[in-house]
Amino acid sequence: MLIKTRQNLRALALAALCACSLGLSGCQAAPPVSSDPPAVQSASGGPADAVRFDRTLDGYSPGKKEYDFYFTYKMVHPWWDAVALGMEDAARQYEELGVVVNYEYLAPTEVSALDQLRRLREAAERGFDVIGVDVADVGTVTPAINALLDQGQKVMTFSSSDASAENGCRRIAYVGNTHNYEDGADLTRALCEKLGGRGKVALLVGTPGAPCHEDRALGARRVIGQYPDMEIVETEYDRDTVELAYQYTKEFLASHPDLAGIICCNMSNPVGAARAVVEAGRQDQVVIVGMDHDQEALGYLRDGVIYALGVQDCYSIGFDTIQVAVKIADGLLPGDLYPEKTEEITTIIYQEDAASMLRILYGEID
Repeated sequence: MLIKTRQNLRALALAALCACSLGLSGCQAAPPVSSDPPAVQSASGGPADAVRFDRTLDGYSPGKKEYDFYFTYKMVHPWWDAVALGMEDAARQYEELGVVVNYEYLAPTEVSALDQLRRLREAAERGFDVIGVDVADVGTVTPAINALLDQGQKVMTFSSSDASAENGCRRIAYVGNTHNYEDGADLTRALCEKLGGRGKVALLVGTPGAPCHEDRALGARRVIGQYPDMEIVETEYDRDTVELAYQYTKEFLASHPDLAGIICCNMSNPVGAARAVVEAGRQDQVVIVGMDHDQEALGYLRDGVIYALGVQDCYSIGFDTIQVAVKIADGLLPGDLYPEKTEEITTIIYQEDAASMLRILYGEID
């Protein structure tokens, strides 16, 4: 039996909308995933290129007829629901080949590295073929991953946060965003150009210790450092929640009447920032850039409240995670059949792209 635990029903609606919008039943076969696709792209190829729903399995013949996987990620959130869509589609395609892929996909309601450690320990006791983890905190979780490997477990990382050899982690492979630093830098560069290289900005990061959020923030800081007439006057960690991002942005606006921009490093904080800016009536004075495909954020992008969003291909992250997990379960190490890091794209989109993205992802028509 296929075990797919979803903690947000929004994914089901999104799946139906995507299928309706793109006509999944008529998709053509896609070529095998390249080990080195473009990491960050502009939307010049069109918003439809930002998320690829026409994925098919890469032709590898699984060595078993049934697999059991366990995946845990940072927190219950619509971003990971989108990853689950790709997982489900890959599992369905394997099932059509006579291969059953069972998986559990679980996370806490709030980010907690300690909770992640508990989940990993419990998963290790249950005999899964592969354990996958979206790392909540590199320093805390890396020793646990290495310990599981020493016990004979097969462990991979996925989604947006890796713990690699550079961190002392011996995980087998990673599937997801390998360019979070570049995402933060590219979004910040767009903001700086919009502001003419002048002004005070604030930074909303996300979860302390989460590699994706910290790397984007580092990219943002380094770009701002290249502009002598710009400075980051406030930095806050909103723990990937709209509510905290909204509250912090209200405080930024109150403390800095001349605030010119806000850089947002996760999917939740562009929404919170935009709500606060609109409430204050300063949407024509504060430039907001941020991450991903939240429906409300895309609405703000369409309306000109948000200037740019970096949309990750969450569907492909999920799809490729299942494909790589099958190969790991079969005892294959990274090499010719799959890379140590499967790199997924981020597309920077602007106001002119927002309506198309809303239609593609949510069936929303102006």
